[in-house]
Amino acid sequence: MTQLNPGLSDEQKRVLFEKGTEQPGTGALLAESRSGMYTCANCGAELFTSSAKYTSTTPGLVGWPSFAEAAQNDALMLTPDDSLGMARTEVTCANCGVHLGHLFTGVDDHPSGNHYCINSCALDFLPEKG
Repeated sequence: MTQLNPGLSDEQKRVLFEKGTEQPGTGALLAESRSGMYTCANCGAELFTSSAKYTSTTPGLVGWPSFAEAAQNDALMLTPDDSLGMARTEVTCANCGVHLGHLFTGVDDHPSGNHYCINSCALDFLPEKG
């Protein structure tokens, strides 16, 4: 069972535990450009590095932080998701199991073709010390 971080906001609980989606363009980390690590807002697991973050230009995927790859191969769990009549891949934290967002593949806005479209409120950001 997933342990609840008691410091989460109502919006974070809705997204993380009820598989919600924050409104596009509203996330605090959308414009974050410093070097550092993006971690799970619930358990603190390291999920994405700032070097994997990019600005999406794909219609329908603009408005949420976008990443090309996970920080580590075992950081994320990927599960098919056909809810809302769309074929997508749900992205969850491998450590605590909370919902983070979705992975879209074959996307043209990054050379890897991977587009991890992640809810900003599902993440915390730890800036690189320096």
